[in-house]
Amino acid sequence: MMGSRVAASLLRRGRDQASALMTIPRLPRSAPAPPPAPPRVGSGSCGGGGRHLPPPPPPQSTGGFFAASRVASYHAFRSFGPKSFMGQCTRKMSTTAAALNSNMAYATANSGLKLLVTKGPQAQKAVGIWLFGCAAWVFSMVILGGVTRLTRSGLSMTDWKFAGGLPPMSEEEWLLEFQKYKQSPEYMRVNKGMNLDDFKFIYWMEYAHRMWGRALGFVFAVPFAYFVAKGYVTRQLGVRLSALFALGGAQGLIGWWMVKSGLEEPASEYVEPRVSPYRLAAHLTSAFVIYCGILWTALSVVMPDPPAESMKWVKGAAKFRKLAIPASAVVGITAISGAFVAGNDAGRAYNTFPKMGDSWIPEDVFSMEPFIRNFFENTSTVQLNHRILATSTLLSVSALWLAAKKVDMHPAVKSLVGSTLGMAALQVTLGISTLLMYVPTSLGSAHQAGALTLLSLMILLTHTLRRPSPALLKSLASAVKST
Repeated sequence: MMGSRVAASLLRRGRDQASALMTIPRLPRSAPAPPPAPPRVGSGSCGGGGRHLPPPPPPQSTGGFFAASRVASYHAFRSFGPKSFMGQCTRKMSTTAAALNSNMAYATANSGLKLLVTKGPQAQKAVGIWLFGCAAWVFSMVILGGVTRLTRSGLSMTDWKFAGGLPPMSEEEWLLEFQKYKQSPEYMRVNKGMNLDDFKFIYWMEYAHRMWGRALGFVFAVPFAYFVAKGYVTRQLGVRLSALFALGGAQGLIGWWMVKSGLEEPASEYVEPRVSPYRLAAHLTSAFVIYCGILWTALSVVMPDPPAESMKWVKGAAKFRKLAIPASAVVGITAISGAFVAGNDAGRAYNTFPKMGDSWIPEDVFSMEPFIRNFFENTSTVQLNHRILATSTLLSVSALWLAAKKVDMHPAVKSLVGSTLGMAALQVTLGISTLLMYVPTSLGSAHQAGALTLLSLMILLTHTLRRPSPALLKSLASAVKST
């Protein structure tokens, strides 16, 4: 890809820029080969008088090659010609691009850049697509879990098997499952008188959530084993993916541990049966960790180095990273606090904004003993805490956006910060709307999806702000010295 851009640049920039950009290291040979004939530009169907390019300068360091490649890519992007010209020169460009790609592969192999995937760009692409697909699957799992909770379907299945099983297939089997559910506290206190058709709906919701998770294990494990067998996966990547797979397996156990708490008799007859907010938070947090881990790994596979075209942009990104990491932490903590809002059904209390009822701060925010329980079990405190954190998230991302305007960074990074601010504003709007409308399923699931989307953007932002590899830093430093 990079070699093709270099070739396109050379065909358009002329004699002067070709001499400055083509600093490609030569492969070592046992015997010197005769110098190749200089390539022609504009001959044949391409037109232009058949001018000859001068021979490339003597080989330089690998860092110089990377710098020249990046500069050449930039000039090639700016100097696209008419489509007819591009179509006529395709054959001549492909020959030059093949040679450049060969040289670039050698330079990369000797640059010290540590890749997570071996066996070339095709393997890198395949592993990247697989990991992004797994991340999308986890994303859908989180949303499906939110819908399951909002429809009060999570306690419909009163037993759990690690490998799962077939759903009820006959009327007798459905009646048996329904009879089990009738023994649960949720039926006796909340859903007394529910008919079989209503039970089937909540059962199918919970069954789909469980089986979707088991299907994810298959989608993750089988390609992972194939890529390991093919030798695509390095040891570093293998260890990381194995840890994520193990956490995914434990996620099923955490989910049942959470559901089991909702099947126990509440301490008071006036308390509605619900799962433990602590266990719900653990279940959601582990899902977030799995998603973030897969997404970060996928980005590292397809983008081994962050976007950087100059040392000024690298230094600017280093400064901005000190602001982005704390903001990312605020986004993550806010998302986890939402789990306690869900676990305590706090979204169905104080359905006003900006005040909580008739006051800014309810009187019972610190009514529980010991004091720390208020932040996790007190409905008033949990909702107030989530409101404060959500406001802090919006302010933090807004501050990032203002700071990005004053820092010299890659334009793509600045654009990403703007998108993150827009998503943060949308997420706050969704949260307020969900609260004012008493948590309808559609808005509640959209709010949860918004939280994960905002977290995804923050992950992408911090990933693009990470420190470049020593090879890239060396190439950028060489480019600065040469200018």
